[in-house]
Amino acid sequence: MTAYPAWTPAPRPGIVPLHPYGFGVTLGRSFTALRQNPGVLLGFALGVQALAFLVLTLVTGGVAFAAFSRLDTLTEGTEEFEAVMAGSIALTAITGVVLSLAAGALGVLVQGIVVLEVAHAVVAERLPLRALWRRLRPVAARLVGYAFLVLLAVAVVVAVVVALLFAVGAASPPLAILAGILALLGSIPLTLWLNTKLLLVPAAIILEHAGIVPALRRSWHLTRTRFWPTLGIIVIISLTFSVLAQLVGLPLQFFTAGLTSILSPTGEPDVGFLIAFLVTAVLTQVITILIQCVALIVQSTVTALVYVDCRMRHEGLDLDLLAYVEQRDGGASDLPDPYRVHIGRALASRPPVYAGPPAPYPGAASAFPAAPAGLPPYAGGSAAAPSWPAPSWPAPSWPAPSGAPRPGPPAAPPTPAAAPPTPVPEGPAATPATTWAPPGAPRQS
Repeated sequence: MTAYPAWTPAPRPGIVPLHPYGFGVTLGRSFTALRQNPGVLLGFALGVQALAFLVLTLVTGGVAFAAFSRLDTLTEGTEEFEAVMAGSIALTAITGVVLSLAAGALGVLVQGIVVLEVAHAVVAERLPLRALWRRLRPVAARLVGYAFLVLLAVAVVVAVVVALLFAVGAASPPLAILAGILALLGSIPLTLWLNTKLLLVPAAIILEHAGIVPALRRSWHLTRTRFWPTLGIIVIISLTFSVLAQLVGLPLQFFTAGLTSILSPTGEPDVGFLIAFLVTAVLTQVITILIQCVALIVQSTVTALVYVDCRMRHEGLDLDLLAYVEQRDGGASDLPDPYRVHIGRALASRPPVYAGPPAPYPGAASAFPAAPAGLPPYAGGSAAAPSWPAPSWPAPSWPAPSGAPRPGPPAAPPTPAAAPPTPVPEGPAATPATTWAPPGAPRQS
C-alpha cells in the first residue's frame, strides 16, 4: 500500500508566523517567549531588578539611619529637634525618589533589550546581550527621556486634580468628596485608553530610531484598527499578574503567623515582630521582584508582538521579513534592517495569504477561456460553454409482447426523384454542359 504525503505548511522561521496573526497568538507567545533566550530575557531582567532593589534599599536605609541618628543627641520638642526631623525626612524622601527614578530608568532599558530580543526572535535570530545593547545604545537616552516625560505628565495631572479638589473642598467638603470619586472613576477608562494608544511608542523608538514626537504619531496611527485586541491583551496581563501577586502574598501571611506562633509561643512581642519582619520583608520582596521581572518581560514582549502585527496589517512588514529571511538563508550578508526598510509604507491592497484552490466544477466562469468572437456567451458566466459531441449509441431493441407480430427490417429510404435536365443554350459557341443524375437514372446524351 502506497501512502502519498499530505501537504503541510512550511514551518515558521521564528516565534510567530510571518503573516498577520490574531489575539491568541499574541497572548500565548507573550508568555512563552521566555524559552527563546532565557539567559537574556530572564537572567538579565532578574539581575537588573534585583540589583536596583538592593541599591535602593541599602542606600535609602543608610541615608535614613545617618539622618535620624542625629535625633538621639537632641532634646525632643525643641526647635532644633524639629528642624533636624524635617531635614531628615526630606533627605530620606529625596534619596528614595532619586533612586526610584534610577531604578525606573534601568527598567526602561530592560524593556528595550526585551523588545529587541523579541524582534530578532521573530526572524529566528538569537543575539547575545552585548549585541543587543549595541543596538539599543543609540536610542537609550531617548527611551529613558520618554519614560520621564510620561512620569512628569502624570505627576502634573495628579497635582492639578488634587489642587482643584482642595479648592472645591474649602468651599464644600461633600462636593469635593463627590468630585474626587468621579475623578477616580473617570481616570480608569482614560488611563486604559492612553495606555493602549501609546503602547507602541517604545517599540517605534527602539526599532525605527524615531524621535519622541514621531513615535507618538506612529503608535497612534498603528493602533487605530487594533485598539480593542490590544486593550484586551493589556487588561488580561495586568489582571493575571495582580491575581498572581495576591495568591503569592496570602500564603506568606499565613506562613509568617504560623512561624511566629512556633518560635514565640509565649507571645513575646520582640521576637515575634523580628521574625515577622524578616520573613515578610525578605521572602515577600524576593517573590515580588521575581513577579515584577516576569511581568516586565511579558509586557515588553506584548509591545513587540503587537507592533509587528500592526505593521504587518498596515504596511506589509511580513513581506519585508520574508524577503529578509530568504536572503539571509540564501547566504546574503550585510542585509538592511527589515524593520527600517519601508517605514510608513501604505499598501493599496494586500496579496491574500492563501487564495484557495481553483473552481472544482466545469461550469465556473474561470474554468473556460473567453468566448470566441461571434459566439453567444455561456449562460453561467462570461466564457463560452464547451461544445461536447452528441452521444452516439444504438437504440435498444425490446422484445415484442407474445401474440404480436415481430417487426421486420426497416424500410429503405425513398429514392429521390430524378432532377430535370438542365437546358443547354443553342448556338455554335455554346459548350455542352455536363449533367449529373442519381444512380439508376437514365443517362442523358
